[in-house]
Amino acid sequence: QVQLVESGGGLVQAGGSLRLSCAASGRTFSSYAGGWFRQAPGKEREFVSAIGRSGGVTIYADSVKDRFTISRDNAKNTVYLQMTSVKPGGPAVYYCAAARSGVVRTKIAEFGSWGQGTQVTVSS
Repeated sequence: QVQLVESGGGLVQAGGSLRLSCAASGRTFSSYAGGWFRQAPGKEREFVSAIGRSGGVTIYADSVKDRFTISRDNAKNTVYLQMTSVKPGGPAVYYCAAARSGVVRTKIAEFGSWGQGTQVTVSS
């Protein structure tokens, strides 16, 4: 099992930027693909972005493509989500997750470890 701790959430103005970090411990995180999901109050958790174990393959939800960038530093066991040109909206909790393999995944069931989440609120 991989333990994950997110950080970097907070209040950001629409059009601004924010970088989320996800620090991993436990089993070798570099063996697993990583991902970010988000969940707004009353809504289902949705996929945001994922990255393969080496960082060479990334995938994004259409809603964040060209605005968010996922990356990882395996030497630091950390995955990042750089958010730019953020859009206004209510609070959402962003969750980091480790997939069950090193291959990029997008479905919740394909991720076996989850962090506690970090809240992001975009003000208009």
